[in-house]
Amino acid sequence: MKRRNLLASAAIGLGLALSGSAFAEGMDHVKACFVYVGPIGDGGWTFQHHQGAMSLTEAYGDKVEIQFQENVPEGADAERVLTQMALGGCNIIFTTSFGYMDATNAVAAKFPDVKFEHATGFKRDSANVSNYNARFYEGRAVEGLIAGRMTTSNKIGYIGSFPIPEVIMGINSYYLNAKKVNPNVELSIVWAFTWFDPAKEADAAKALIDQGVDVIASHTDSTAVLAEAAKTENVIGFGQASDMAEYTDGPRVSSIIDNWGPYYVERVGALLDGTYEQADIWAGIAGGEVKIGDISARVPAEVKAEAEALRDAIGAGTVHPFTGPINKQDGSAWLADGATAPDGDLLGMMFYVEGITGDIPQ
Repeated sequence: MKRRNLLASAAIGLGLALSGSAFAEGMDHVKACFVYVGPIGDGGWTFQHHQGAMSLTEAYGDKVEIQFQENVPEGADAERVLTQMALGGCNIIFTTSFGYMDATNAVAAKFPDVKFEHATGFKRDSANVSNYNARFYEGRAVEGLIAGRMTTSNKIGYIGSFPIPEVIMGINSYYLNAKKVNPNVELSIVWAFTWFDPAKEADAAKALIDQGVDVIASHTDSTAVLAEAAKTENVIGFGQASDMAEYTDGPRVSSIIDNWGPYYVERVGALLDGTYEQADIWAGIAGGEVKIGDISARVPAEVKAEAEALRDAIGAGTVHPFTGPINKQDGSAWLADGATAPDGDLLGMMFYVEGITGDIPQ
């Protein structure tokens, strides 16, 4: 342990001495490292990040070495893994879950010559930390439209992972856009309090189905929700993070696909050519970071056309999923008629919109 601490101190000192000089003229070879909250075989969130990581090999060949670690818990374990990666020669480290935010910034401060990229977070305490995110709420709007049109019980459901703004804005977007096309729709929410736990995800889906819900969206990482939905006739759902196309002949009617590859290629390319700079990126349908998977034959042609038109309008910037008038859950005004939500409101969103019942867990 003492030897490890000594090595860490030496590496930190070297990093401080070199800060600001490395990468200025580009690099011949980059070691790109990835920290995953789940397994690469989860079929959803981590799977899609890993697909993006693998695209680096296709883009740059042997100029890029890839290292990754799966199933890293959020918290102290993440800080240890990040430190090991930095000491192990990683030039850029992508941390791919919200709960890695504090660990990312803590370790980045000790290794100023290593670039750290944190997915879905907002802290950039050091010049070597960047953030990247996707406007998942845009895809939720399309899902909401399909849900509102397709439900026969007027009961739609949503499985939340953790009560953070990223998840809550998705819930609100899903509900608002379902309500627009079906004023009678009611939303039930079950919190799984996990990103990846197939058993808990399946239990959450079953709880919603037992309440009479016939359309389920989720913000968890595995295919378990669709697998559970497949057990009940006439219950439909959506692929989450990846296409989950294996359920197309069953409950999956469309999907939100997180397309990380182009971003990873761009950022590592910037290290190779010497143009890398700190960034804070939040892109969506327009930039291709959020894709809507093929809409299945279970969806009537007119609903498919309506959903694709909404997708295209969001991509063109002519429709915003959060356009007033919209009130908060308590009835207080949030957005005036025709006003659209500022990014700051969305990134800090810790309230439900009017019409959603229940409380946000604390």
